[in-house]
Amino acid sequence: MPQKYKVLITGSSGMLGIDLANELRRGYRLTGTDTADSSESRLRRFYKLDITDFKSTADVFKKVKPDIVVHTAAWTDVDGCELNKDKAYAINSDGTRNVALACKRIGAVLVYISTDFVFDGKKKRPYREDDKTGPLSVYADSKLEGETAVKKTLKKYFILRTSWLYGKHGKNFVDTITAKSKKGGLLKVVDDQIGSPTYTKDLAKAIRILIGKNIKDFGVYHVSNSGSVSWYEYARAILKISGVKAKVVPISSKELARPARRPAMSVLDSSKFEKVTGHKMRNWKIALQEYLN
Repeated sequence: MPQKYKVLITGSSGMLGIDLANELRRGYRLTGTDTADSSESRLRRFYKLDITDFKSTADVFKKVKPDIVVHTAAWTDVDGCELNKDKAYAINSDGTRNVALACKRIGAVLVYISTDFVFDGKKKRPYREDDKTGPLSVYADSKLEGETAVKKTLKKYFILRTSWLYGKHGKNFVDTITAKSKKGGLLKVVDDQIGSPTYTKDLAKAIRILIGKNIKDFGVYHVSNSGSVSWYEYARAILKISGVKAKVVPISSKELARPARRPAMSVLDSSKFEKVTGHKMRNWKIALQEYLN
């Protein structure tokens, strides 16, 4: 798209939001919104915004008049959502509905970032966009409600489901494992959940490519790094690449006993995205090595 196009990023101070702003900085006129500003985002135009407030959201969108809104703002603490349902639905469901309605008023295209957790994990092969959903947790259900709100409100939208995000600008599994390994002791990691770790820089690049091609084939897309791994094997890969010697032992999800249920298998099939854009998502191991090195 031409440089005159304006993009508004909700959650611009978050892990994906910052990488997305860096990715889009040269080609678009950017505006960021978040509940708190971040010096790392370095956006000249920024509005403090709570998306659960529809009037404030609509007012900011009307003022900015973006051509495209990338909605990365969400409450992604899976266990936290399970323990505070009202907050989860207010942000992930109602907040997304507010963003969609605000987009409708100004005619903006919406890119909504969703999750692999909308599936129940019973499938043996990677999930495609038309597979039946079956959220197991409050987080997953609130994100799926967000998807429904987008579909009911808009005709011009992209719902991008992604998985197991990590990046430089937020709390993530890679940094947690690295930090814990340096303290010594035994690391216990579940081995009965399979997914595709996805680097936020790779997802940000995929979003840039999607909106840059001016694609009119709106709808749901799966976008994650390719390949799959269990959390246990993922942890082992992190330690190997980091050169840190630490003992990791596999445990079951039942042993871990976290508040929210996770799907046992939530690998996403990104072939639709790759066919439409011509961009192939790289393997998670290559992305992880770049991140750690």
